[in-house]
Order: sequence, then C-alpha cells, then structure tokens
Amino acid sequence: MTNTYSSWEPEREIDILAGTPPGGGLDRTARALAAALLSNGVACKVVNVPGDGARRVWASVDARAGDPHLLCISSPNLATDFLTGLAAFNHANYTPLAILYNEYIAFVVRSDSSYRSAGDLLKRLRTNAAKVTVALSTAAGNPNHIALAQVIRHAGGDVRAPVIHVFDSALDAVADVVAGIADIAAVTAASAVKELEAGTLRALAVSAPARLSGWYGQTPTWIEIGTPCTLGAWRGAHGARGLSAPHIAFWEQTLTKATQAASWAPELERQSLSPMLVTGAALATHLEREQNDMATMLAALGFDCRV
Repeated sequence: MTNTYSSWEPEREIDILAGTPPGGGLDRTARALAAALLSNGVACKVVNVPGDGARRVWASVDARAGDPHLLCISSPNLATDFLTGLAAFNHANYTPLAILYNEYIAFVVRSDSSYRSAGDLLKRLRTNAAKVTVALSTAAGNPNHIALAQVIRHAGGDVRAPVIHVFDSALDAVADVVAGIADIAAVTAASAVKELEAGTLRALAVSAPARLSGWYGQTPTWIEIGTPCTLGAWRGAHGARGLSAPHIAFWEQTLTKATQAASWAPELERQSLSPMLVTGAALATHLEREQNDMATMLAALGFDCRV
C-alpha cells in the first residue's frame, strides 16, 4: 500500500480486536473494516475477545502498548462504562483513531407482542413502567439504556422503573425477547435484522433522525411520533496507548480510505448503518463533548457518575 502522509507502514498482519463474539455488534464492525482494509492491500485478521460486557478485550490492548499492528473496535461504551464505574479506563487510556459509522437503536418486540405500535409502549411506560422488562447489551447505562430513558421520560414514566436484563452481546438480548422473557429489546439496529427477516420480531421505532434503510424502511423514528430520542451508538477504531505520530498519521489516512472502499457503502446500507467518519482534532472534541453529555444523561438515570 502506498502511504503519502506517514513514514511508517505495517511490518506484519494487523489484528482487529472485537469485544463481542462472531455475529455481535463489534464483530460486525471488525469484519466490515477487515474487508475494506484487505481491499486496500492491508493484511489483517479479526480476533474476537468477548466477555465482561465487551470490556475484557481492552486488557488485550493494554498488553500491547505502543504496538501499531493492532486496532480495537470501539464505541461510546468506553465513556459510559467509565462514568458508571464499570471500568477504570476510557478513551484517554488508548489512542482514538476514527469513528467509522453510527448505528441507531431499534426498539423491537416479539411478532406476537401486545405492543402493536410505539404508541402502545409509550402508554405502558407512562402508566406502569415497572411492568416492562427490557433487554440491553453490554451494560446498564450504555447509549441503549440512555435512549430508553429518554423515551420513558418523554412518556412521563419513571426512568428507573423498568426491569432491565443486561447481556454481554446484543445477540443474547435479542434472544431474550424471542424467548418471551423480556418484553422489548433496545439494541443497535443491525443486531435484530436476522429476526426481522425471520418474522420473529417486529420493530416499533428507531432512535434515528430519519428513517433507516433495509428492514427498517417502514419503521417510524421516535421523532416522527413526537418523542425526542435521536441517540446513536457509533463504532470506531482505537489503537493501543503510546502510538507515535507516524503511526497515528498512517491509521487516520488508512481508515479514511477504508470508508471509501467499494465494499463499505453497500455494507452500511445492508445493515441499516449511517456513515459517520470523524478523525483527528474533530474526534478528540467529539469524545470529550460526548462524555460530558453522557454524564448529564446518566445522572437522570440515577447513576453516581465519575467526572
């Protein structure tokens, strides 16, 4: 690969680490990125390190400080897990390289659920939120949970009332609803596409500013029905701590080119994902502002947040 802006290039295969099992949200990002990198001549492979709500993977990153032959798929959970005390680390412990796309949150129910519409769910949340069981992935207090809280607050219910089931992966959260245990799952949209295709789940609403593509084309946004909820969960790539300026320059250029690969846009379209490339100084600003905003929103959920 010809590199215009950096004096460094990889000397061996790149490991792309994903904190979820194959098929999980972070794994999907890793595989889409690997395909784009390979098409641009960057040798790489996906390494799954699931566990502890996608936090276990960061120990593998810690063990390779200064190694530029490593990318770890990242998300806003690095901030929310730190704020809620689930993790002792956040973005500052690693090298943020890029946000690659945004994934909005889908509120899905079983196909035979008594919630026939988002309006039905809003009514129950207003009148008896304690009777609603919600499946989430990775951690309480993550963007999915915050989006749920925004919906409940607008409905006039108690944001702390629903029963929350938390799973290591969105795949398990979706399975909890399919099994009839949880009433609803609030998960990243791509996580429920297989079940929407199979007809075992229905989507009530999405937290996007406009309707999504694919299987969510007929699903209303919360904004459409008068509920202010437009929160997403971006997916990005972080490097290990201690990367040099040439390493960072290489990865910023290379990740930007990855999002221009022929495979990238069709994959986003297929999974109902939204383009969102952020690098450099804009990325640092975004992460700082987002962590401050998340702290405010988590306080409304009753979390005692770090600052």
